[in-house]
Amino acid sequence: MKRIALFLLTNVAVVVVLGIVASLLGVNRYLTANGMNFGALLGYAFIMGFGGAIISLLISKPVAKWSAGVQIIEQPSNQDEAWIVETVRKFADKAGIGMPEVGIFEGDPNAFATGAFKNSALVAVSTGLLQSMTHEEIEAVIGHEVAHIANGDMVTMTLIQGVMNTFVVFLSRAIGYAVDSFLRKGDSNNSGPGIGYMVTTVVLDILLGFVAAIIVAWFSRQREFRADAGAAQLMGRRQPMINALARLGGAHTAELPKSMAAMGIAGGSGQLFSTHPPIEERIAALKAMQG
Repeated sequence: MKRIALFLLTNVAVVVVLGIVASLLGVNRYLTANGMNFGALLGYAFIMGFGGAIISLLISKPVAKWSAGVQIIEQPSNQDEAWIVETVRKFADKAGIGMPEVGIFEGDPNAFATGAFKNSALVAVSTGLLQSMTHEEIEAVIGHEVAHIANGDMVTMTLIQGVMNTFVVFLSRAIGYAVDSFLRKGDSNNSGPGIGYMVTTVVLDILLGFVAAIIVAWFSRQREFRADAGAAQLMGRRQPMINALARLGGAHTAELPKSMAAMGIAGGSGQLFSTHPPIEERIAALKAMQG
């Protein structure tokens, strides 16, 4: 709950900073003089930017269960399920978080963690992962996912996405209004935003959206390095995580639904927009760890 409160406070601070910067640069006076309600624009940017992000975070766990077809292990029905639950419990205790829900989903090797609160999260592993890895490698993957939860990565990614969304919404509309005002200068029938506003806003939403996606993907790649290191620390050595990553590098991993792609143990390979670093870089980072 503290992380959610911090999330909201940070979001408010971002909007306040936007307002202050715009005031210092005279942007608010220009937009207000040309008929735009600057306060309403800030409020709209806040709601659109952070509203969607926070709703996405709060419903992330039920959506993940439904979209990936996760079967929650309520009571282990065999030794493998009992071992998985006990492994998650062991790492959760060591990381100082509440016991997550544990589930299994059908598909090629992959695993993910999600949830708005670190004491009521979800860790899920695929049947392909369980069938293709040794117990030690599976432990490392589970440790990686528990590290994500302990690091608060779900909230952090939502916060970054919310900040980017707010900037995109604010800048595209502020610039769109300025362009429209310039194009319609001297027009006596200037009763509201015209075609210049609409075209500029749409174009900037797309262009700035791409820039925002690149920034969010970069942050996501950094958290993967931290989660790999966290798994090594939870296990007390690096080699199991290195072995698990090497095996994932040579396997066809399950493609998670788009809304969950950043949460998986493995992701796409496109550098700019990829939520995960190349396997080779992750292994090299683990080998370079001290201790």
